[in-house]
This record gives sequence, C-alpha cells and structure tokens, in this order.
Amino acid sequence: MHAPVLVLKDSLKRESGSKVHHANIQASKAVADIIRTTLGPRSMLKMLLDAGGGIVVTNDGNAILRELDLAHPAAKSMIELSRTQDEEVGDGTTSVIVLAGEMLHVAQAFIEKNYHPTIICRAYNKALEDAISVIDKIAMPIDVNDRATTLGLVKSCIGTKFTGQFGDLIADLAIDSTTTVGVDLGQGVREVDIKKYIKIEKVPGGQLEDSKVLKGVMINKDVVAPGKMRRKILNPRIILLDCPLEYKKGENQTNAELVKEEDWEVLLKMEEEYIENLCMQVLKFKPDLVITEKGLSDLACHYLSKAGVSAIRRLRKTDNNRIAKACGAVIVNRPEELQESDVGTGAGLFEVKKFGDEFFAFVVDCKDPKACTVLLRGASKDLLNEVERNLQDAMSVARNILKNPKLLPGGGATELTVSAALKQKSSSIEGIEKWPYEAAAVAFEAIPRTLAQNCGVNVIRTMTALQGKHANEENAWVGIDGNTGAIVDMKETKIWDSYNVKAQTFKTAIEAACMILRIDDIVSGIKKKQAPGAGPTPSKPKIEEEGDADNEQILPE
Repeated sequence: MHAPVLVLKDSLKRESGSKVHHANIQASKAVADIIRTTLGPRSMLKMLLDAGGGIVVTNDGNAILRELDLAHPAAKSMIELSRTQDEEVGDGTTSVIVLAGEMLHVAQAFIEKNYHPTIICRAYNKALEDAISVIDKIAMPIDVNDRATTLGLVKSCIGTKFTGQFGDLIADLAIDSTTTVGVDLGQGVREVDIKKYIKIEKVPGGQLEDSKVLKGVMINKDVVAPGKMRRKILNPRIILLDCPLEYKKGENQTNAELVKEEDWEVLLKMEEEYIENLCMQVLKFKPDLVITEKGLSDLACHYLSKAGVSAIRRLRKTDNNRIAKACGAVIVNRPEELQESDVGTGAGLFEVKKFGDEFFAFVVDCKDPKACTVLLRGASKDLLNEVERNLQDAMSVARNILKNPKLLPGGGATELTVSAALKQKSSSIEGIEKWPYEAAAVAFEAIPRTLAQNCGVNVIRTMTALQGKHANEENAWVGIDGNTGAIVDMKETKIWDSYNVKAQTFKTAIEAACMILRIDDIVSGIKKKQAPGAGPTPSKPKIEEEGDADNEQILPE
C-alpha cells in the first residue's frame, strides 16, 4: 500500500459528493422553514434583535432574512434570493424562498437514488419554461387607470402584511404616490422611480389614519430666520440653488497683510458687496422662496428677508431634486446664470408646520408634480418602520402594474394551475427527466399548502379538493382564501397577484434551486494569501536578554 497523498492542507475542510447535497438541502430547508409561517394573510410576525440591541418586528421575508447572520454558505445564497426578489419586484420575498426550499426538498429523493444533479436541473428548467407559458395563458390584462382593480391588487399584496388590518389606507397611499411619479417614456413604457422621487417621511405621533400622500414635497427644515421670514406663501416662486450664498473663503489658509487700517474696511466692504451682488442676482427674479443646498450667511439672510423672501439652507441634494421635480424649478449652480425658466412656479403653497417638536416645511398643492412625499404617522417607531416596509412593497406592486398591467390569481391558484398543467405534460416527457419534472410540478403546491397551514385548516383535505378542481385545467382561478382557509374563486374575492411578481418568483426560485443542487464540493477554511516575505507576523518584538546573548549562533566569518 502506498502512503496516502495529502493534497489539501490540514487546515482545509473538504466535503464532497452526496454529503454536500444533503447538507445544502437541509440548510436551505431550514431557511425556508424560518419564514414559512410569514406567508399569507394569517401570517405570524417575527421579532428580531439586531446587533445594536434594537428590535425589528416584521413579516416581510426579506427584512427577516436580512437581519439573520448565517454560517452555512448554501443558506446564504438563499438569502440573496429574497434580496434580488425585493430589488427586482419588491413583493413575493417570502414565496420565493418557500418555493426554492420545496424544489430542493423534492430533489432530495432523486439524489438519494443517485440521479445526476444536471438531469434534475434540466428537468427543472424545462418545468420553468412550461410554468411561464402557463401563467402567460391565464394572465388577464387590466386597465391601469381603473382604480378599483389596481386597488384590489395592491390590497391583496398587503393583505399578507401587518398593515392589512388598516384596509385601503396603505394601498391608497401606494397607488397615489406611484401614479404621481410615473413618467411616460413613450411607446407605452412607464418608468416609475420609487427610490428617487418618493420620499417616505415618518413622523411619530398622531394616528395611522393621518398618513397621506402630499401633492408635493415635505422637508425637515425651518426657514433660516423664523421671526422675519414668511412661513406661509401662496403660489410661491421658488428658486433652487446649489451654491453657497456667502463670501467665498480661501481654499487654504490665506494671509493678507494690511498696511493701512482703511484697507481692512475696504476688504470688509468688498465681502459685503459680493454678497449683496449675489443676493441681487437672485432677487432680480422676485422669488418668494430661495432654497440652497449649501450655506447662507447672516448678511445674505438679511438681504433676502428685507426683500420678503423666505430662505432655507443646507438642504439634502435628494430633497432638492424632489422639490425641483415637484414645482418645476431647475437647480442652478451659479446665481449669475439664473433665468426666468429656472424659477419654479408649480407649487400652490409653501408653509412651515410643526409636528411633535420639529418643524417641517411643505411645498404642496403642486400642479402635476413628478415627485411626492408620503407622510406616515403612527404611534411608535417600530410600528412606523413596519408600515414603511409594507408601503415599500405596496409601491413596488403598484409600480409593477404600471409597467406590466397583467394580473394572475392569488391565493395559491396560480401555483396550482401551473402544477396541474405540468403534471399533465409530464406524461409526454420521455426518458429519465420525467420524474424530476413531475416532482417540480408537485413542488409548486408548496405555496397553497403553506397558505392552508397558516390558516389552520385541514391541509390534506383542502389540498386534495383543490387539486381535484384544478386537475382538468378548468377554473384556473380557484384558490384558498387566506383568511378563512375556504376554497373560493379568486375573481370574486379579488385576490390577485401581479404578473411580474409571479414570473420573477418562479424564475428566481428554480434557478436558485438548480444552482444549489449543482454544488458538489465545499472547501472551507481557505486562508488569505499572505504577501510574499511577510511571513507570520511577530507578535512581540524580541528583546534580547542577557541570557540569550550567549547562545546566539556565531556565523562563520
């Protein structure tokens, strides 16, 4: 016998073969089980303690997984899934993980029978293509401008969330804000930029019912000189600047030697004149409100207030962009270059109000604003954060409808239809791929099954009844009413899902399942490569003591 050959260093751990597959599948299922109970209207909330000791109470799949710190690499890639889902379409973060977990779960049986992972993956991808074509068939187009339908869709999206109990409130906020900022790019394409142009301002206090979408922008600022400047202006002319209204300071320390005392006065006068000049250039356009992103000196403030102009300074750039979008102004970088067209006249009202103990400036009642602020009121910080997360989801759904106005049945009906269609199709598939394909069809049932579990009805009976209804590809719209667990027609109960979300969920889940199945080797414990010559760093500098001095090797001369 030969001595065993060591290829990997001792510090590395290598797992390979079926062991890895099992470990990965277990890990992914564990992640799916964590958030399985947060699917559907009867969902539970999870409470997470983050590193800072703060609490997050939520049932948004992505928000939960974001806070978790996982050790297992496969579980980490599951978390990435819900993140992509959140960034792409904003909803369906929980379903995507449940589905992927189920896909892996059904694959486990095949791996035990020594199926090759690529065969399973091929079958899965085939199933994915067929699933997408099935949902293309049952999708029903809607009219974006039909408010009731859109409302129903957004409502069923938030029905599963904590704020579902507040009825139409959040749905209305979401639809209002997204239709406000939607921009037609032509060719029937709508671009809705939620991140840039919808600002969610959370103000603790008041009731949730006080939340509203402002036809304009609200900023957490007061005017510079509260006593002198007007705090309420009707139809203000707004000028937005991106430059400081103060004397330019030298770049680095500047020394000026003054020989005569008069020179000092001349210097001061020059500064004053410079600022006056700046202000005059701005005041030439008779603004009522000057907003700058940079500083505004006392002197400039004096000139402006003398002219009866309110001023706000040091505004965030993003807020400035929003105001520009809302009232039609152009942000100007140098006062010299101001033109009449840069003045924003779109706003109907500027006023400063006090909420709690802070002042907020409102630029509201805009004509055709392209940016808006959603004002959220609520009892506590945690509540507001949760409402904000739900609103984020709702707005994404509203955005998806504007982009792609197609509906699918919710309540697990879509998944059941897909599952039934795939089961029928699997009989026509030849060769070894037939079984994994069928398994993928069964895996789609995870969503309605989880819904039924969360309602607390008899899962097996409900599922068989549903499968019976769907078996012959008729009534594709029959699903579970997530509140009662009864089997109902989704069209009547108005439980809908947007097409984008569903398609993205299926794609993400199956692709991820394939990726995780294909891993057959995990090598862990890889060290960072050290720079050559660095060697192990000495922990303490060695100090020669008298004892050491003698036993140093004497180098041969």
